[in-house]
Amino acid sequence: MAITPMRLSTILLGVVLCFLALTAQGQMVIRITEGAEKRMPLAVVPFGSTDGQGAPENLDEIIRNNLTMSGDFELLAPQRMLSLPSSGDDIHFRDWRVLGQQFVLVGEVDYRPDDDRYVLSYELFDVSQQKRILGSRASAAPSELRSLAHHVSDRIYKTITGIPGIFSTRLAFVTRTREEGDVVYQLQVSDVDGKRAQVLLRSSEPILSPDWSPDRRELTYVSFEGGRPGVYRQVIKSGERRRLTSFEGLNSAPAWSPDGDSLLVTLSKDGSAEVYRLPLDTLEPERLTHHSSINTEASWSPDGERFAFTSDRSGNPQVYIKDLDGGRAQRLTFEGSYNARPRFGPDGEEIFFLHRREGRYYLGAVELESGDERVFSASEMDEAPAISPNGRLAIYVTQARNGRNALELTTVDGNARFTLPVRHPGIRDPAWSPLN
Repeated sequence: MAITPMRLSTILLGVVLCFLALTAQGQMVIRITEGAEKRMPLAVVPFGSTDGQGAPENLDEIIRNNLTMSGDFELLAPQRMLSLPSSGDDIHFRDWRVLGQQFVLVGEVDYRPDDDRYVLSYELFDVSQQKRILGSRASAAPSELRSLAHHVSDRIYKTITGIPGIFSTRLAFVTRTREEGDVVYQLQVSDVDGKRAQVLLRSSEPILSPDWSPDRRELTYVSFEGGRPGVYRQVIKSGERRRLTSFEGLNSAPAWSPDGDSLLVTLSKDGSAEVYRLPLDTLEPERLTHHSSINTEASWSPDGERFAFTSDRSGNPQVYIKDLDGGRAQRLTFEGSYNARPRFGPDGEEIFFLHRREGRYYLGAVELESGDERVFSASEMDEAPAISPNGRLAIYVTQARNGRNALELTTVDGNARFTLPVRHPGIRDPAWSPLN
């Protein structure tokens, strides 16, 4: 159910909120970069426990950080709370009205020793209506408590906004480090908050452009092993991998189709760089663009009937769109001399892209029906972003003050940014998994 947000007073530019992560991986830093008057006040009360057995993960803090990270909520700090109820029967709504809260989440975590699981009972209340709008029980093994917190966060987000949550999705990215003088590239996956990172592939040769399969079980990417680029697919759980292309010249920019049956890839086997469709059953590429310019970085529409791509056929990199079954390519971007790396939004009505202005890069978007372009001036970034599967957030690489690269999230309007606790000297190419 969707509930209309309460309008809040404009938050002053430059407010900085820091949420310390409980693991040794670092901090999540949340920066409100300009006015955000639609952020909804929400209190996640520290969870109680009837048996006194504390969980090895702080579930309420994970949920609190998740909802803050969405950019849609203003979370109340626990030290400001007037009471700490753990069930709906213990809530005094006047306490939360005094604090200006619109929603309150309460819950209890109990340990079940017979099967070594933790049970979370939780309830979400609308303060103004004094009404429970969500309530459930869920259990998880100790190793899956973070997954449980992400699941609950998704349910809360969907209940309040009507939009699917992205907290149970995953990220893929590439790191480049030096070990004893040798360059090492690693393909990694992690939770959306940067935790539980897992290395899938180590190589002395570059790894580029990871992309998720629709069922989230596989990744495709480019590897230069053997001294030349090739497109690979790899099963995440087993590590099984297969090389899909080994053509002369470019083998780059793979993008998985919505039905999982094919990839869009960039090949230069026929001369110029062109976009091809690569069926995964036959591996016989079908050429989709025909132009002497560079055509690359293709992205599927959600319905699989069109694709957007970058081309310099006008003299500078610009975003184009084309039907999969033929026809002429249509130029979409006209503002500025550099617009590249297009990515469809989840509804297929908007395309996001990387826009360069005065030597700096920003997130841009174009509406397909009207052709209206806009650039989010607060979204400065160091490389092309990946868009969340609900269209609300973008993730990109930026350089931290210590010289190490970091993954940052921003709301697509640029109103808030979040630095994830994933930092490496050479992190790049973040890719966002589909929803569950």
